[in-house]
Amino acid sequence: MMTTLNNTHMPLVLIGGTLCNRRLWQPIVDQLALSAAICVELTGATTAEQVSQRLLSELPPRFLLAGFSLGAIVALQMIADAPERIAGLALLSVNPLADRPENATPRREAVRAAREQGLANWLSASLWPKYVAPSRLHDRELHAVICQMAEECGPDVLATQTEIAISRGDNREALAAATCPIIIINGLHDPICTPHHHRLAAESAPQATSVTLTQAGHFIVLEAPDEVAIPLRQWIQECLHATE
Repeated sequence: MMTTLNNTHMPLVLIGGTLCNRRLWQPIVDQLALSAAICVELTGATTAEQVSQRLLSELPPRFLLAGFSLGAIVALQMIADAPERIAGLALLSVNPLADRPENATPRREAVRAAREQGLANWLSASLWPKYVAPSRLHDRELHAVICQMAEECGPDVLATQTEIAISRGDNREALAAATCPIIIINGLHDPICTPHHHRLAAESAPQATSVTLTQAGHFIVLEAPDEVAIPLRQWIQECLHATE
């Protein structure tokens, strides 16, 4: 599902993570003064390759691309599939590695638990402590937004997105070969897409700008939208200058 905020010849495509929708991006979109943005939700396919091909068939001929978490995995697949289409790449809270085979069973068991317990209850118990920096664990407003997105997406979307995570590949070679401006942003207190994963991505793309937010966890887009928006604005300007 795509929501177009405006129209332009060079939009910014925003791909959210697991159980995320356009609410994820709104605090940042409001600050970027974009002429156009397209918010993408990961539905309708069970592999990153399938999602990539579907999006590439629907999106404009050329665009800027930003992905968060699972969305960053899909963004890496898209840069592998069609580097000529992407004028700039932003990876937020990224793990560039293929998933380990032993993760498949617990991931699918988590989907079953989420259906039984209800998404908000399951997320609060199992994921919330991993989602944000320790200093934000008692942030009720942030917790409410993340749970609201999860409930709006629903358990079927979680099941589909889980299969994308399980089947993902390692696209670091494509990242290394990319010639467009790249920025990689992570939170220091992220146990999901860890500082180690961030370094692996940055080492694969020495041409990229690498930013670590020292007070944020996994959900950097909602935890620290002001801090994320600053380097993203600079990256957008670099991308647009490169296309002139």
